[in-house]
Amino acid sequence: MNDIIKHTGIIDSIEGNHLRVRIMQTSACASCKVARQCHTSEMKEKLIDVFTDARPYATGQEVTVMTSKSMANRALALGFGIPFFMMLAVLFIMYHFTKDEATSALAAIGALLPYYLIIWLLRDSISQKISFQIERQQTMTSPTEEQ
Repeated sequence: MNDIIKHTGIIDSIEGNHLRVRIMQTSACASCKVARQCHTSEMKEKLIDVFTDARPYATGQEVTVMTSKSMANRALALGFGIPFFMMLAVLFIMYHFTKDEATSALAAIGALLPYYLIIWLLRDSISQKISFQIERQQTMTSPTEEQ
């Protein structure tokens, strides 16, 4: 089973050992042949930060950005899973004590502020644990070029 997620992108900028790679994230609809007619296609441009030795790379170069599925799942849990369950817990606990829906909803939303503040403060530590690798795009050579 392949445990690697890969996206092709172009190096947008290089600052020291920090490469910023621009990738096009497409949904299944975006790659569909009739997507233009049904108007549901979705294509998003994303910037990925990669920390590596930047010497062999240049701005505008086509590369492949990779990470493991477990790394992607960890990032999803930190960004969406934990906050979602935290919001639900605060919502139900507040509603149990106050019986006021508006207060419970505001408290649940407000509970996200300290969570994301902590995530922002720990961003350097998190970026070392959740990382991307990069490799040069393989160029295809024809049999006549090899001779």
